[in-house]
Amino acid sequence: MRFETAAQFLLPFLRPAQRKSGTGFERFVVACADDAVEVTVVRHPRARNYNLRIKESSRQAVVTMPRRGSLREARAFAERNAAWIAARLSRLPAAVPFAPGVSIPLHGIPHAIEHRPKARGTVWTEQRNGQAILCVNGPLEHLRRRVMDFLKREARRELTEASRRYAAMLDVRIGRIGVRDTGSRWGSCSFEGSLSFSWRLVLAPPSVLDYLAAHEVAHRVELNHSRRFWRVVERLVPEWRRAEAWLKAHGNGLHRFGAG
Repeated sequence: MRFETAAQFLLPFLRPAQRKSGTGFERFVVACADDAVEVTVVRHPRARNYNLRIKESSRQAVVTMPRRGSLREARAFAERNAAWIAARLSRLPAAVPFAPGVSIPLHGIPHAIEHRPKARGTVWTEQRNGQAILCVNGPLEHLRRRVMDFLKREARRELTEASRRYAAMLDVRIGRIGVRDTGSRWGSCSFEGSLSFSWRLVLAPPSVLDYLAAHEVAHRVELNHSRRFWRVVERLVPEWRRAEAWLKAHGNGLHRFGAG
């Protein structure tokens, strides 16, 4: 048998890796262009069809399938769309890992990561000759996790403050506020009032994070995106269109930080 690409050669050996992860998701590998790409399968109780998307934060392909769908059909669906997967992955901006010397945005301002293994503290910011520095203490192998933990703490703190401020303005109650690494939504509000946000909002300018907090709190008044909802948002953040435009133009790029 002749193999045109390395991915085609590797695929028969990778197929047995089909498995369930610790989270209950099923995974398999498909050949996409010159690469072998792992695909995660998620069963959704309300899904009627097979759906494919790229999770930009992890640079993985995800197939959503009906609860009673089969893994064989999910694989066939992914293989039929291998060219689409390859094209979407190729268009993603280059990953920017959390590593010494790398620059990442914090509140929209570039910060150079600097490893300070013998300094006191865990993660903190400094200014040097007009350059913002993100200093990280401890062993090098812990640097990525420490940066991630710091960003999540900052995001949760700032989003909690903003959400409570807007809830007070609207005289509404909100529940638990959490941060996650979501791929398709920057925030959400449950029927009970629990709020969830992408921690990556802490990388954006403060006005963008502030707008998302107002947006989700406004759903405590209107759990929809009607004209009445947008009037509530405008009352809270008159410049919301500018923040929304920033997200549309630059939001996808935030997913490349911390990848790899």
